[in-house]
Amino acid sequence: MRLSIRHRTSYRFEEPVIHALQRLRLTPKETQGQAILEWNMTFENAHRELEYEDAHFNTVSLLSVEPGTKEVSIRCEGKVDTQDNAGVIGHHSGHLPLWSFLSQTDLTRPGPKVRKVMEGLRCEEGEKLNFLHDLSAKIRDTVEYRTGETGVNTTAEDAAEKAMGVCQDHAHIFIGAARSQGIPARYVSGYLMMNDRIDQEASHAWAEAHIDGLGWVGFDISNGISPDPRYVRVATGHDYRDAAPITGISFGTRNEMLEVEIAVEQQQVEQ
Repeated sequence: MRLSIRHRTSYRFEEPVIHALQRLRLTPKETQGQAILEWNMTFENAHRELEYEDAHFNTVSLLSVEPGTKEVSIRCEGKVDTQDNAGVIGHHSGHLPLWSFLSQTDLTRPGPKVRKVMEGLRCEEGEKLNFLHDLSAKIRDTVEYRTGETGVNTTAEDAAEKAMGVCQDHAHIFIGAARSQGIPARYVSGYLMMNDRIDQEASHAWAEAHIDGLGWVGFDISNGISPDPRYVRVATGHDYRDAAPITGISFGTRNEMLEVEIAVEQQQVEQ
């Protein structure tokens, strides 16, 4: 499937910026089942200082904001070819060892509420894939998808206690629970082509777990499926903070307004 993606992010600062740096993880990965045909990024009132590959094989662009500006715009546009591999990414790669994805983070660490979500689920040797599918379904059933109730700093335990959250929260609960059973797991940020609309207000997030014999396998807990050709992987990490599309620091202003516009649609392939 060929997907066309347009992504615009705008920051409006309350006061002129003295100094600001933004770290962008907005370039899709070249990976099994995914080929980047073209990808362009343009900036208004900012410029790219450098680009590098981080420990997770994410392409990271470091952006410097022009002093004195009150608005920054980041535009991404490109085309990606995807294949249906039933969510299987395959063998582990990257600069980090597989065992590092067994370590909990502040956002994934399970507590009593996450363990409550896991009640009744059994992770037996040779049945880990079934356990993960059951875990995904249990999270979706017990933690309602609802926007506006959680934020980027909400932990898996907090979301489980609220019994509501968004895709980021579902992924963190899944990752924390999987790691607690000795299964390496990681966070994925990216794009999803919706069946009912082209325009979206946010990117998407899901999780991947490593299964012996299969490698990394994706689980979109919020939608109850494994990623198919409608999904585009952009960044991966131990949790949201490693894979966040944009992070940064600024001086000279306290408040900022963020606007995101995303359009993902299928494009016909010429024969």
